[in-house]
Amino acid sequence: MAALRAGLIGLGMMGRHHARVLRSIDGVELVAVADPGGDPHGVARDLAVGDSVQSLVDARVDYAVVAAPTVYHEAIGLTLADAGIHTMIEKPLATDADAATRLAKAFAGRGLVGAVGHIERYNPALRSLRARIESGDLGEVYQITTRRQGPFPSRIADVGVVMDLATHDIDLTAWVARSRYSTVAAHVAHKSGRSHEDLVAFVGLLENGLVTNHLVNWLSPFKERTTTVSGERGTFVADTVTADLTFHANGTVETTWDSLVGFRGVTEGGSQRFALEKREPLLVEHEAFRDAVLGVGNDIIAMDEGRDTVRVAQTVLASAASGRTQEC
Repeated sequence: MAALRAGLIGLGMMGRHHARVLRSIDGVELVAVADPGGDPHGVARDLAVGDSVQSLVDARVDYAVVAAPTVYHEAIGLTLADAGIHTMIEKPLATDADAATRLAKAFAGRGLVGAVGHIERYNPALRSLRARIESGDLGEVYQITTRRQGPFPSRIADVGVVMDLATHDIDLTAWVARSRYSTVAAHVAHKSGRSHEDLVAFVGLLENGLVTNHLVNWLSPFKERTTTVSGERGTFVADTVTADLTFHANGTVETTWDSLVGFRGVTEGGSQRFALEKREPLLVEHEAFRDAVLGVGNDIIAMDEGRDTVRVAQTVLASAASGRTQEC
């Protein structure tokens, strides 16, 4: 069987990683790249660098990956859909829910595979966490909290920390919990002199009753990516930087120290860090999209899911602006 012909638009920091992976997976050949800003990382190699999405269409690619800035996602995506090209668009899917809806409808209406690059779903720590919750290892789930912070990435110019980073946490939380957001209450801050927010803290209530809490910023000198899920049997902590998953169990030893019994509802139990197969999430994501294009798999983040995430992110910003809890 001939290899699928793949195209890539957007050759910046994320685009260079997409190009590397596209060249490494079986059954795929990267045949066209484009970026009106050129090729700062030498991604193209022997390929000509097109100046627009039309160069991918002209190359008759079977599918495309869009790693351009968010503001261009809708126009690029609609052009690819019109040309009948299966497409994966980097997160967030679009700048707002209306644009995301138009994209989702365009691909679905033409029977095309349309996906969003929410890469955290392919992190081995989170995939293991979700499977263990589903199998009942935690019992009843009480709360999901996330922390995502680090230095400001100079590559980001068109969105704030909510659309760029918090969309990871919105998507992964709804996915792990298997439930949509019902309400959010948020606060943002502007500390670096940019027009967009660089810090957000918000709480959420999911439709299944779970309480969530999220801290996201570009103001920390260290990188943190943790998801903590608490339940009746203990707590899971997933670190998606190291792809480690640890379980802290509730203790089963009776507390006989009278002064502690009155205020300690849960005692410390054992802790276990699981041995996981650690494959690069971006590679797994691309393999899943390739398989979906071939019709042999469906492990992708569909565009309607990406639309829901954008809608929640918009609601977070609306809550921060109004100072009130908002329904999603």
